[in-house]
Amino acid sequence: MAVGSRIFVTSFQLAGVEGIKVELSSEALQHINSLDTASDVGLVLISEDIGKEIRNQLTSIRAKRPIPLIFELPAPGSIKENVDYRALLKQILGV
Repeated sequence: MAVGSRIFVTSFQLAGVEGIKVELSSEALQHINSLDTASDVGLVLISEDIGKEIRNQLTSIRAKRPIPLIFELPAPGSIKENVDYRALLKQILGV
């Protein structure tokens, strides 16, 4: 599952990954916390721009539950230009 801006989420949806569009970090944290009972989500990809404000809370969630794996990726338009999300997803999943 991808969590982030419309562009970030849409990029992953084109690759077949479900996504939740959020504008605020607090919204992202709320959605990630709700995954507590979701057994069908093993990986959460969150855009760095959304994740930076809640990084401490994400670290706490990671420490309490290993699944879903929460992974931050560069946001579209970030300093890290030309991010190939499909390639990153394959690398993360080991495909």
